[in-house]
Amino acid sequence: MAGNAKPRGAVRKSKKGPSAGTGGNNKRRLEGKGPTPKAEDRPYHAAAKRKKAAEKTAAKKPAAAGRKFSKGDAPRGEIVAGRNAVLEALRESVPATELLVARSIDVDDRVAESLQIALNHGLSIREAHRAEVEGISPNSQGIILSIKPFQYSSFEEITQRAKNPMLLVALDGVTDPRNLGAIVRSAAAFGASGVLMTERRAAGMTASAWKSSAGAAARLPIAQVTNLARTIDEARKLGCFVVGLDGESDVSIAEMKVATENLMVIVGSEGKGLARLTREKCDLVVSIPISASTESLNASVATSIALYAVDEARRKG
Repeated sequence: MAGNAKPRGAVRKSKKGPSAGTGGNNKRRLEGKGPTPKAEDRPYHAAAKRKKAAEKTAAKKPAAAGRKFSKGDAPRGEIVAGRNAVLEALRESVPATELLVARSIDVDDRVAESLQIALNHGLSIREAHRAEVEGISPNSQGIILSIKPFQYSSFEEITQRAKNPMLLVALDGVTDPRNLGAIVRSAAAFGASGVLMTERRAAGMTASAWKSSAGAAARLPIAQVTNLARTIDEARKLGCFVVGLDGESDVSIAEMKVATENLMVIVGSEGKGLARLTREKCDLVVSIPISASTESLNASVATSIALYAVDEARRKG
């Protein structure tokens, strides 16, 4: 009967057994090989070739301005930069270690004379790329002089070598290197035993100070002290009278009666003069009479006048 007929369809005549596994190969294929590399990281891509060419070009170029020098290349300590400044320093025989000159520099009269002076003094001359020179000092004009660090003496060495009567010049906060150099020059001219200055908040023997001293810094011992007040006490133990210079003192330098004794003459800073503690430790504070229309004397000028007065008194005996 039609109602009892079985539905027609696919009929499996045989059963298939379980299939063998792939050992995980299919899973690894599905995982892939990670993110796609950038174009410049693909060896055969045009972007990678451009990157490689750019790296080769950069390697051939000289170091840019401001690059770091390897140890031993960069000048150590103070430098003098610029054609006029370098020439003046060489003319004044400022102690130097090296003359650094840019390649292909425009050699004018100043550069030519600087090179000649350096050769005459046996100074090392090093040629470098202009970018390297400007990296040390942007305003170098292609030439730099490396200054030799100044060799300071000590208070003990100065007092041991001092002649009798001793004359020491101490600076209480002089900050202008040109004033320092001028004071050193005057101290050497009037027979001082040495110059003392503080290590902090004071000028040091830079190239500018050396030039102002007109070479006197090479002949006169100069020392830096940690504490001026303590140094004053040590000078007193050695028999020194301590005399301070101060424009507001009522005692004129002409009234000083101890010029023929061992002396320590102290000069104050350009703006503030003697510090309070320094003034209190002085045995005598004197002034230099000047016209009322003039406010004060420069520190180096005042020192020169004071040292002349001491030298004159000692000559008269």
